Amino acid sequence: MNTPMTIKEVEYEQPAEGAVCSTKHAWARVPPEPSPAERALLKDKIRRLLKEKNAVMVSHYYVHPDLQDLAEETGGIVSDSLEMARFGRDHAAQTLVVSGVRFMGETAKILSPEKTVLMPDLDATCSLDLGCPVDEFSAFCDQHPDRTVVVYANTSAAVKARSDWLVTSSCALDIVRALKDAGHKILWAPDRHLGDYIRRETGADMVFWNGACIVHDEFKALELELLKKEHPQAKVLVHPESPAEVIALADAVGSTSAILKAARELDATEFIVATDKGMMHKLRQLNPGKTFYEAPTAGNSATCKSCAHCPWMAMNGLADVARVLETGANAIHVDPAIIPRARQPIDRMLAFTAALKNGQPTGALVPHLGAA
Repeated sequence: MNTPMTIKEVEYEQPAEGAVCSTKHAWARVPPEPSPAERALLKDKIRRLLKEKNAVMVSHYYVHPDLQDLAEETGGIVSDSLEMARFGRDHAAQTLVVSGVRFMGETAKILSPEKTVLMPDLDATCSLDLGCPVDEFSAFCDQHPDRTVVVYANTSAAVKARSDWLVTSSCALDIVRALKDAGHKILWAPDRHLGDYIRRETGADMVFWNGACIVHDEFKALELELLKKEHPQAKVLVHPESPAEVIALADAVGSTSAILKAARELDATEFIVATDKGMMHKLRQLNPGKTFYEAPTAGNSATCKSCAHCPWMAMNGLADVARVLETGANAIHVDPAIIPRARQPIDRMLAFTAALKNGQPTGALVPHLGAA
C-alpha cells in the first residue's frame, strides 16, 4: 500500500487578458488501485472504524465506485453536493468522512461546526474554487454594489461568506428565477457556462465571474454531433457547466441528480452523457438494461486535458479513508469567525429548496428589494 502516487499535471485554458481568473495549472495525486485482496481488507477496516468512531461516509457521484458503494453499504449517502450538505447536517454521526473535493468538506463543517469532518486528501480541490480567490472576488463584488451576489457551491468558505445566496446546479434556476421576479440583478460566480445557461433560461440581469470547470469545459459540440450520428437513437444528457453549443444538443440538461432522473425516465435505451465519467457507475448500476456513452472531450478540434474525469475527485481512495478514520488526520477547519456569515447563504438555499420540495410558498424567502 506504499506505492508512490502518480502526479497528474492539468493545464488550464487561460482567460482573456485582463480577466480576473489567473489559475495556470493544477496537479493531483492519483492513488494506486488496490489489489482485490487489499480492497477487501480496506473495506472491512473502514466498516469497523465507522462503527467505532460514530462516523458516516458521504460520497459524491464523481469519486471512485468503491467509495460510492461503501458509503451506501454503511448507511451513508452517494449524492450531489446539495444532498451531501443536507445529509451531513441532519445525520446523528459526530464524524463525517467526505469523499469529494475540499469545498464539500468545508460546507459540511460550516453546517455542522461541532462535528469532525475528515477528507481522504485535503489537496483535493476544484478548478472553480481555485479560479475564484476571495480577494479578487471581493473586489469584483465591490464593483457591482447594486447586485445580489449568488455563488455556486464550488467555492471556498471565504467566497461563500462574501455572498448573499448559495446555489447548486439542481436549484440554481429556481432560486435565480425567484430573485429576478423579486427585482434583483445578479452577480454570478464562478462558472460562466452555468451562469450563462441560467441567464438564458430565466432572462435575469446577470454579470459573470470568468470561471469554468476543467471537466465540463472540455466537452465539444463537433465531436458530440459525430457521436450522435453513430448512435442516432441515443438521448444526450448534459450538465449545465458545459459550453452553450454542447447544451444546445441536449435532450435533457441538469444536475447530477437530474441526469440520473432523465436516464431513468426518458424513453430510450442509449444515452450520451456529458458530465464527469464518475457518474457512469451509478447510471449503469441503476439502469442495467441501458447503454451509456461518454460524451467526447477531444477529437479533431480539441486536445483532451481531463478526459472527462476531475483529477481532484480521483484523489479520493480507500486507503486514505481508512487512514483518516484511524488517525483523525485531514480534518477540515474553517475559520470560526466566518462560519456565521458563510452559513447564511447556505441556510437560505436549504430553506428555499426544502419549501420547494414540500410544495410550500417560497416568496417570503426571497424578499423584494428594500424589504429585507
